[in-house]
Amino acid sequence: MPIWFAYTLIVLLVITSVLLTMLILLHRGKGGGLSSMFGGGVSSSLAGSSVAEKNLDRYTVLVSIVWFACIVGLGLWLRLQLTSGA
Repeated sequence: MPIWFAYTLIVLLVITSVLLTMLILLHRGKGGGLSSMFGGGVSSSLAGSSVAEKNLDRYTVLVSIVWFACIVGLGLWLRLQLTSGA
């Protein structure tokens, strides 16, 4: 595989790592978290979870899947490079 594939995965991994950190910090914990600072803790439905919190959960799962795929892709690329070079 070409080297640009690895560079693309590394850039995507850095972006998703920062985004995943931000999304996790926005989640509402036992103490309210950063999401209450931005108004996420104010609105709640009958189920106890707001629509914003549910969307935040979905975005977090989506970004974490992309993050995990980048790590697996980099591992596979490295393995291919090591086996073809030896």
